[in-house]
Amino acid sequence: MGRAPNNASALAAFIARKSEIDAILARLAALSADHFNCTPDEITWADVGTLGSYLERLREVSDAAFHEGEYAT
Repeated sequence: MGRAPNNASALAAFIARKSEIDAILARLAALSADHFNCTPDEITWADVGTLGSYLERLREVSDAAFHEGEYAT
C-alpha cells in the first residue's frame, strides 16, 4: 500500500499565495474606488490607456481562472 502524500506543505503554500492574491485584490479595489488616483477633470487619454493595460492583464487572469476566452476548453 502506498502512503498518501503529505499535503501540509502544499496547503501552506496555497494559503500563502491565496492571501497574497486577496491582498492585491483589496488594494486594487481600493484604488478603483478612488478612481485610480485620477480626478475627473484631469483625465487624459494616457489615463485611459493605462486602465486599458490593467484591464487586459486582469481579463487574462480572469479568463484563465474561469476557462474563458483563449483559455476556454
